[in-house]
Amino acid sequence: MIRDDIILMADASGLSFYGMGRDRDKFLHYLEAFAALVAAAERKACAEVCLSEWSTLGQRDAGGVFATAIRARGNT
Repeated sequence: MIRDDIILMADASGLSFYGMGRDRDKFLHYLEAFAALVAAAERKACAEVCLSEWSTLGQRDAGGVFATAIRARGNT
């Protein structure tokens, strides 16, 4: 997710109408930090689902590969 994506989502949700007043740069800084936290939590949840679901199917190695790939997205 890049800054422009975050701004578009804030606009689509109506959030930008409340936060982009006097100090737009500060608002965007905190909005980006919030978006990063949400994205990290979602990656973690997806990785856990991979491990859980694939382990149930007896394919723990595949689940681990997918979970690792999902977690690695946070490093890009």
